Parts: sequence; C-alpha cells; structure tokens
Amino acid sequence: MEPLKPEEISHPPMEQLQGFEYCIDSNPSWGEAIAMGFQHYILSLGTAVMIPTMLVPLMGGTDDDKVRVFQTLLFVGGINTLIQTLFGTRLPTVMGGSYAYIVPIMSIIHDPSLSRIGDPHQRFLQTLRAIQGAMIVSSSVQIVLGFSQLWGLCSRFFSPLGMVPVIALVGFGLFDRAFSVVGNCVEIGIPMLILFIALSQYLKHIEAKHVPVLERFALIMSIVVIWAYAHLLTASGAYKHRPGKTQFNCRTDKANLISSAPWIKIPYPIQWGAPTFDAGHAFGMMAAAFVAMIESTGAYKAASRLASATPPPAHVLSRGIGWQGIGMLLDGLFGTGTGTTVSVENVGLLGSTRVGSRRVIQISAGFMIFFSILGKFGALFASIPFPIFAAVYCILFGIVASVGLSFLQFTNMNSMRNLFITGVALFLGLSVPQYFRQYMANSTHGPAHTGAGWFNDFINTVFFSSPTVALIVAVFLDNTLECKDTARDRGMPWWDRFRTFKGDSRNEEFYTLPFNLNRFFPPS
Repeated sequence: MEPLKPEEISHPPMEQLQGFEYCIDSNPSWGEAIAMGFQHYILSLGTAVMIPTMLVPLMGGTDDDKVRVFQTLLFVGGINTLIQTLFGTRLPTVMGGSYAYIVPIMSIIHDPSLSRIGDPHQRFLQTLRAIQGAMIVSSSVQIVLGFSQLWGLCSRFFSPLGMVPVIALVGFGLFDRAFSVVGNCVEIGIPMLILFIALSQYLKHIEAKHVPVLERFALIMSIVVIWAYAHLLTASGAYKHRPGKTQFNCRTDKANLISSAPWIKIPYPIQWGAPTFDAGHAFGMMAAAFVAMIESTGAYKAASRLASATPPPAHVLSRGIGWQGIGMLLDGLFGTGTGTTVSVENVGLLGSTRVGSRRVIQISAGFMIFFSILGKFGALFASIPFPIFAAVYCILFGIVASVGLSFLQFTNMNSMRNLFITGVALFLGLSVPQYFRQYMANSTHGPAHTGAGWFNDFINTVFFSSPTVALIVAVFLDNTLECKDTARDRGMPWWDRFRTFKGDSRNEEFYTLPFNLNRFFPPS
C-alpha cells in the first residue's frame, strides 16, 4: 500500500463553511423564508420570556407587568434586529435581551432607596425607571466606541488565535442556561433534545420537493410535538401533586402569560414614566454595556462564518456596535428591563438549518414586532415551557462554540505558545466566571464587596462574563508573548485581508449599506 500524501491526511483551511445552500445575500423562496423566519421568532421567545420572569417579580411587578415587559422586550428586539441587518453589521443576527446586564440590574433592584418602597406596584415602576435611566446613560459607551471607530481600532489587536476563546465561550459560557434548565423537567426536556438531534441530523436527508424539510424545520417540528406532549401530561394530571417548581417548569398552564396579555398593545417610549438617573447605577450598567459589546463581537464573527461571509472588517464591526448602542438607547426609552445583544441561540440556528440568509432574519424581526403588538397570540407561543427551549440551547450553543474553535485551522497548533494561550484563556474564561457565580449564589453578592457599589458592579459584571475574561486573557497574552516573530503562527497573514473593507473584494458584496448609503458613509 502506498503511503498517504500529506494533503490526504489533513484538510486545508477553508475561509468559508461549505454546504450552505443560502448564504448572507442569497434567499430561499418567500414561503420557505417566512416559515424559517417564524422559526427564528419562536426561538427568540426563550430569552424574551426568561429574563422578565426572573426580574419582574423581584421588582414587585405582577403577571400583567411581566407580560408588558416581555412584549416591550420583543417589540424593541424586532426593531433592533431590523436596524442591525439594514444599517449595522448587516449580518443575519437576531437582537434580543442580554444576561450581561443581570448583575447591575440586581444591584438596582436591591438598592435600599428602592427596596424600602412599600407599595409593590410603585416599587416596580420606580425600579424600572431607574434601570431605564442607567441604560440610557450607559448606551453612550457603545455609541461612542462604535461610531468613533475606536472599537475597530481595538479590534486590530485581535488575531484568529485571540478570537478562538472569545467566540467559543460565547457558546460555552452559557452552559448554565441549557441542561441545568432541562433538568428542571427531564420528562419533556430530554425527549426534546433527542427529537431535535434526530430530525436535524439523522433524518436531515429526507426531502419534500427537493427541500430538506426535516433539517430545515427540525426546531418548529420538535417544539410542536413536545409542546403537545407536555400539554397532554398537564391535562392528564401528571403534575397535580408535584412540587411548585416542577409544576412551573413542566406545566403548560403555569406561565400566566395568555390570561394576563392584552389583545392589542403597542409599546411606546416612556410608557412606565420618566426615567430616573443615578451615577452609581449608570456606572455599573456601563460595565454591562462593555461586556455585551465583547460578547456581540464574538457572536458577529460566528454569524459571519455561519452565513458563509468573510469576517466583518473593523469598520463594519464598529458600525454594528454603534447601532447596537442605539438599540440599547431604545431599550432605555421603552423600558425593556434589560439591554440588547446578539441572540446566540439564533446564530446557532443558522448552522443547524444551514441557511444564513439575511432576509430570513428580517422576516423574523417582522414576526417579533407583529406578535408583540397582538398580545394574546404572542403570549400563546411564549407559554412554551422553558425546558423545551433549554434542550435546543444544548445544541445551538454548542454549534456557536465549535465555530469559534474552527478558527484554529488558520493558526499553528503545533506551537507550544499557541497551545498555552488557547488553553489558559479557555480555562480561565470558564473558571473565573464560575467562581463569581458560585460566590454570588452563596453570599447574595459578588466577590467585589466594598463600600463603593459602582465599583462592585463594575468588577462583578466584567468577571461574570466568560467571553470578556477570555478576551482579556487571550488578547493580552497574544500581543505580549513572543508576538513579533509569530505572526504566521497566530494566523495574521490570513486575517489581515479582512481587517479593512477594501482588503477583500467580497466585503463589498456582504457589508455594503443599502439604498446607496455608502456615498454618505464611505468605508475606511
């Protein structure tokens, strides 16, 4: 037997993923695009419901308040998605609520001046107005860093090696939102996990009219089947004498969303009253805006790969962050209860369906706006039990994480330097935030617990985020550890072409602004 040639042993690096039938600027038929847009809308409901469900009761809000916050979050998320796909990065990314803001929001909720308010409804309104004011002020972080191109200048220190831990931990860092939630109701979570894998992977070659329907619509099919199964268990009385937590996670009639939702309600700015401003609250929220910016940067780069596009140039990345800041300003004006970021699960769905079309995401934004106004219909879909969403997250977060690891193909992983940087950044990116989470769970406050609340919020928020810790560690090590003579090992010769808009001819195809706006905002 003849010895194998080197090219037969290893796979050459590939700039764009293969096997995508529709990339960023190619579109399926309108019928298929609408169905897939609806699928992205359904997936976006998980976070849109989870965050208000977690925060609104702590503020003193009722089920009616929770539904209004949910509708507002979905409505503004739809607007932000349209803005980002039209004028921001133009990548197929759904914009939704962010967990990065939880630490400063919890600090505001427990502020003595607010927590001592006796009337629960007044406490809810005053707390939400304080959150709004902090978001309005802190949106300036992303707006300034984005539109001034400062974030683009910072991104010039990023290499493929430095970005691997950041992008990977955008997915891996959300592990506590996945199987731990599935475990709250394994009888519907595990079947959902198995069914989604079976339809999207093992049966993906089954076609109807030359369309791989099971692969492309595995999410919606799985949800319909398991949701019906969960409703059957609920109606049969399977959870009648189970603990309250089990009933909340398993039953299909415990969310109290449908009964509380109005038939028609259009969210509008300052609907909760005039925002209030406090310097301490704003400073903590600025840290969250910085963290969300880093997490979104990793998600944008993952989305570009899953849409078969080139990595977004520095100019485009800054533009996207600037518009994300505008989105956060809208969050503050409307009162969504949290800030905005790229929805990681929806980025993962691009890979699962192998459809990275921008039009599909814009259609999903239309659904988000439409069903947030028609409250009863939106609440019907939002009443899907959380473990169903969490089972899907187990797959989709993993896809995003693996996209981050795929950037290793452009680096030299036979270099001990590169192995050191990658391993240390990944490990600390998981270990440090886990320490902060456990400390906060045991002590009701983070490791930073000084007399200066704004300082505590800043430190606890930054080190609560896995991608942020990974960025700090990876970029510092990558730019200080034998960096002069290792450009090729770091993947810089490949990366340099995509740092400027004109560095690669494909950038114009993927990232040029619509309506000939590039005449007024020429790329750098």
